[in-house]
Amino acid sequence: MSELDNKKMPSDELLTAFIDGELDAAESDRIEKLIASDAQVAERFDFLSRSDLPFREAFEPVLTAAPSAKLTAMLAAIPSTNAQKKAASGVSRRGFLSAIAACLVVGVAIDRAAIDINRRLNKPEEGSDWRAVVAEYLSLYTPDTLSAPAGDHAEQAAQLSEVGSKLGVTLTPETVALPGIDFKRAQILNYDSKPLAQIAYLDPESGPMALCIIPSTTGVAAPDMENRRGMNVVYWSNTTHAFMLIGHSPIDRLKALADGVRQSLAA
Repeated sequence: MSELDNKKMPSDELLTAFIDGELDAAESDRIEKLIASDAQVAERFDFLSRSDLPFREAFEPVLTAAPSAKLTAMLAAIPSTNAQKKAASGVSRRGFLSAIAACLVVGVAIDRAAIDINRRLNKPEEGSDWRAVVAEYLSLYTPDTLSAPAGDHAEQAAQLSEVGSKLGVTLTPETVALPGIDFKRAQILNYDSKPLAQIAYLDPESGPMALCIIPSTTGVAAPDMENRRGMNVVYWSNTTHAFMLIGHSPIDRLKALADGVRQSLAA
């Protein structure tokens, strides 16, 4: 019995087979009559016809990189029809989309394995995890958190010197100064058994702000920006350390402040 029931909407598979020229003459004739007589069928036919896009060209790089042996085995398990392939393309749309689906399944598995390997091999401070931890910590700060006096210049210098010695970085009140923003304190925190320096400020315009530094072996990276916990972040790294400036200040202002302190620390 034909797959087509003249009283029902034909399946997308059947309409796609009709579009791809994969039906025999009798079945194709029935579909043509139904399209001509049923507005819903005609509308669905038009939709599926418009989806005849250059999928092969778009996904060619993915297919080239795919593990062909595994894809071949997966596709062999898909029930096939005895229809002929389009001569122009050498592959029907259904067959090609099946290959894409198989490729995506394999790709997801490979990506998940790669992510798991990276998580095990990469040092935490070399990624973005440490910035997420800092953002979560700083999100708890209020102006009252930093209300205590910062001490005089000598006391600030002593704090910064002690913190800098833990990381092998020279820190002074002058090198970490942010114009118009009050220095409040410098302290050493711990991240994955590594020292993490936090230099806290109180911006009269936007509230708590922090310059944080951690040892890193990722190499030199130019400043970049992101948003975490509702705060803006500018981060960068040199050959030995990673840096971030984080706060509620608008990103343009924060970037300007980060550029200044980055130059001071590099001098």
